[in-house]
Amino acid sequence: MSVAFTREEDLEAAAAHVPDRPISPHANLVTPEGLAELDAALATARAAYAAAQAAGDLQADRTALAKAARDLRYYTARRASAQVTQPDRSSGAAVFGSKVTFDREDGRRQTFRIVGEDEADARRGSVSYVSPLARAILGRRAGEVATVAGGEIEIVAVE
Repeated sequence: MSVAFTREEDLEAAAAHVPDRPISPHANLVTPEGLAELDAALATARAAYAAAQAAGDLQADRTALAKAARDLRYYTARRASAQVTQPDRSSGAAVFGSKVTFDREDGRRQTFRIVGEDEADARRGSVSYVSPLARAILGRRAGEVATVAGGEIEIVAVE
């Protein structure tokens, strides 16, 4: 076999190698909305995988197929392990699914909802239940103080 063919095969193999998305070691808690997001992501991954299988360009096929297969494995595993969790707000304490408003030492008031890892998005006002912020406020009630990143926050409201 020619060296040229070997190098081409090496490039194709490298293009097809896409590392798996890491799966969190934490329980896969999700809100009902998070479960719907997982279902949508899984459907998108299935469609991308089918489209990659049907495409014609060999180099693009391998890369697209590898990425689609990776995403399909990830979302299949996350959907299978999802544990829908409804917040029990009867205690008044911050729990999974709660929306918590707090004041920072610098005067900023912020509100975040505590959600699962896959649905967390600070820009949309949600943080993962395993984040340092969420761990600091879980179990606390309005009027209590928590320490986050070396500073104190005062919880104003828990919904």
